[in-house]
Amino acid sequence: MFLSFKKYYNMNDLFLPKDLLTHFKITDIQPLCEVKLKRDIFYIYLEEKNELPKGYKKIDYESKGFYPAKKNQDFPIRGKTVFLIAKRRRWRHKQTKKEIKSDYSFIAESLKLTEELADFFKRYR
Repeated sequence: MFLSFKKYYNMNDLFLPKDLLTHFKITDIQPLCEVKLKRDIFYIYLEEKNELPKGYKKIDYESKGFYPAKKNQDFPIRGKTVFLIAKRRRWRHKQTKKEIKSDYSFIAESLKLTEELADFFKRYR
């Protein structure tokens, strides 16, 4: 007897790095074609959820938008090149104006990612 696919799997979990959607939401997916290279590609746009990093009080910080989006190549899906375009949030302390951001080094260290994507997560320790 086969298990129900829907009950045990989320389609995003099959195609995106583990736990990525715990912290990011997909805002767009664009299937495109690079005419010069004659290959199909997917652009998956991600935006960090508006959740303050652990250990900080919401009353002390305000969301100040996003850092510039970064394009990172991920593993292919069905032979098509995949790029994840991720926007990371930044928060600023209301009094000191010091900016903070979430630490995603655990994602890069615990998962098999492309080197470029791993560097993206490690860069913001």
